[in-house]
Amino acid sequence: MTSLGAGEIIYELRKRIQEIKIDLDQLGEPASYVPELIESTNLLRSNEYLSKANEKKNELLTAYGEYSEALEDLLSTVFDIQKDLKDILKEQSSLISDSPKKTTKSKAKLKKK
Repeated sequence: MTSLGAGEIIYELRKRIQEIKIDLDQLGEPASYVPELIESTNLLRSNEYLSKANEKKNELLTAYGEYSEALEDLLSTVFDIQKDLKDILKEQSSLISDSPKKTTKSKAKLKKK
């Protein structure tokens, strides 16, 4: 299986979350009680709905957990890149501030000769 990048993982998880939400919305509200049916049938219908809704909510929580972990990994990578860029910037700025001193000394030596 090919390795997915962080952006692709987040996109896939977001898509999965949306699909689960749609499935949950399609379940609608629990079936209303029908007076003609006996109480046990009404309870059975209600239990079936609650089981399906609970299953979808568990899927949703799992997907959100994975999505959150993927975002944390991505954020960690961004912070690592930010730190690396900051270090590079410090290094370059120290090189820039060191450069004029070296040039000034060499120009002064050339003028004395």
